[in-house]
Parts: sequence; C-alpha cells; structure tokens
Amino acid sequence: MPDRTPVQLGEYESAPLEPDQLTPRDVDRLHALQSRGSLTLTRERAGWRLKADATVGVLVLDRVRVVITPKFAVPGEQLMSWLAYALGTPVPVTARRWDTGPDGHADLVVAALLAQCERLLREGLRRDYVRRRSVEPVLRGRLDVSAQATHRYGQLDQLHVRTFDREADIWDNRVLGSALKAALGLTANPDLARALHGVAGAFPRASDPGTALRALDRIHYTRLNARYRPAHTWARLLLRGGGVTDLLTDHGTTADGLLLAMPALWEAVVRRLGTEAVGPRGGHAVPGGSGTGITVRGDLGNVSAFRPDLLLSLSGRDTGRRGLLPVDAKYKRYDHHGVSAADVHQLLTYSSGYGPAEAPAAVIVHPRTGGHARRTLQVRGPDGLLGTIDVLGVDTRATPEQATAWIGSVLP
Repeated sequence: MPDRTPVQLGEYESAPLEPDQLTPRDVDRLHALQSRGSLTLTRERAGWRLKADATVGVLVLDRVRVVITPKFAVPGEQLMSWLAYALGTPVPVTARRWDTGPDGHADLVVAALLAQCERLLREGLRRDYVRRRSVEPVLRGRLDVSAQATHRYGQLDQLHVRTFDREADIWDNRVLGSALKAALGLTANPDLARALHGVAGAFPRASDPGTALRALDRIHYTRLNARYRPAHTWARLLLRGGGVTDLLTDHGTTADGLLLAMPALWEAVVRRLGTEAVGPRGGHAVPGGSGTGITVRGDLGNVSAFRPDLLLSLSGRDTGRRGLLPVDAKYKRYDHHGVSAADVHQLLTYSSGYGPAEAPAAVIVHPRTGGHARRTLQVRGPDGLLGTIDVLGVDTRATPEQATAWIGSVLP
C-alpha cells in the first residue's frame, strides 16, 4: 500500500487539505459520500476543508488516509463489545488485545474478522460438492460425450470430463477471502497486515466485492455452516464499507474505507437494550413501531408519519392493563446540555400518540460516560401536565449486560 499522508479529525470536526492532496478521483468519491450524509467537502481559497458528520472510521484515498475518531473516548475492548452487541454477533474470543490505536475502530473490525477466520481454519474450512468441467489425461468422474465428440473428434489422448468433488472453493469461504483482501487495504498496522497476509492465502476469493456481497445476501445458514455466521457479519461490515443490513443502507461506497454512521449504530444498540430489558418484566417490543405510526394528512404533498425508534409493550403493575411506551435513541451529548425543544416536541407527540391519556410518557436514551444517569422532564401547559419524558444516559464504558440491567430497573 503506498504511503499516504495521515489526516485525523474527530466526529463533527473538520480539517484543512492542501489543493494537491486530493485528486479529481478523490473529489468525486468524497462528493458521493457527501450525498450519503457521511461528510462534507467544501472548496476554500487555500485548498479544501473536509468535515465529518456523525460518522467515524477510516477513509483511504489516493494521497491521504483520513481517520475519523468518535466523540466518546471508549476503550477498545468496550467499543468492540458495543459494536458486536449492535450487530447481534459474539465478540471474538482471542488473546489479541483490543487496542483502538491511531486507526480507531477500523483495526478492531479487521482484527475481529481475522480472529473468526483463524478459528475457522483451526476447525477446518467447510467443503461442499462442486461441479466442474475439465480436460484430463485420464478418466475422472463422467465423460462429457458431447464435448469429447465436438472438440476432440474421437481422439482419446485428452478427455473432457465432468467432476463432482468436495472442495473449499465455495461461497461460504469466498466471501471471507474477499473481505480479508479488503481488510488489507484498510489497516496500517504492520503486525495486523502480516497476520492478514498469512490467513488470506488459505481462502478462495470472489471476482469482486460486489459479487461477494450479493453472495452474502443469498447465503442461508444451516447446521452445516452456522459457525460461519459471525465471520460473515464482520465480512459484510468490511465489504460494505460500514453498511450493515438493517443497520445502514448501502448505496455503493465509491471510496475504500470503513465508515460507520453513529446515529444508526446507536439506534440499533437502543433497540436491543430496550427489547432485552423489557422481556423479564413481562413486556415485549412492538414490531415495526405499531404499524402505520402517527400520521399527518391534509397537508401539501404526501402523507407523513412519525415512528419512534422503539415501542415497548408494558403490563401495568397496578391496573394489569398493557400500555405502550415510546423510546427514542438520541446520539447527542445530553449529559452536557439540555434536551432541545425539537426533541421535546417530538417525544410529546410520541407520548400523546401511544401513551395513556391520563399519564402520557416517553423515553430518550443517549450515550454518556462516567456512569448511568436519569432525569425526568415534566412538560406542563395552562391546564396541567402534558407529559413526562425520562432522559436516560447509558454509560458507554459499561458492558451491554450492565446497561440492559440498568435500563430494566428504571422502566415503569
């Protein structure tokens, strides 16, 4: 990999770039990412300015290597725990230390894929029967009579045969080979790159990353290949450049890198936290946010709808009747400043649309450091209480299991 000038900036921060640091191809790729809301590129008199939005990760361009760090300083082991929790996959058990290092979470994801591929190699790669046609000096499998007659004209020095042998060159392994190759272009850690080189040679590869991604979408898991699921999860994350099915929508990243949209990642964390916290209390998450949600009709244009990130069905302790509690994930520093008026209005709409008329309530869940926290907002009008909003701060330095227990303890 050619030497590239490192450029490091934090989430929501910006950095200047010299005019010659971006090639025309880089500018096109950055504008494509800008259309997805990942970052912003603006032209200045002295060159360029690159600003990160709510995105973290690594972006490898022709002349520069951009590293975007998260605004929450979380140790590598904890960051991997939360990322794996959001993806619904186990954290790889490995002796390798989970260091965030200069490349942030990108090297963590690469190391997670590497650990899973090493485990598969130790257990033995899955093999399956593959049909092939070949020309052999001796008969193997079945003779292809039609090809023999039309290509060899009755000669028997070379035989056209059809074989059906068990091989490791199957899609379960090809997608991992493609992901390992993509990982090599992301990491600048020499030890990690060396380990990737050693493992990548044992896996077959697809012709291109797009073919591998389409194959990943088609793979169905059975008892024969269930052990591949965690490795495929990390492979999908790398091949999509940060996009995950049901987490981020991939529209075709045109630059090599691994970028994660943190608001979408936090929404996935909150959905799983709430779902697991309410289960032991006799509740459950309502699929799809209760169907149509809150709709607005009669305005110009199409009908608009409001849906919370998570809608919990709870059983009332006193009445025994079930009620709905809307929960919204906010990737904001609400441990440092008050809840915005727009978010108060949004949560009041949810509470009045889903909650009981006598006691409308809603919940905001935001990340923080320094311990869990809870505060309650009371919104009043001239005629009394309009609703209550519980603002729950989840400590990102805690484990997901600890956060789940705490969320369960503060739910009504």
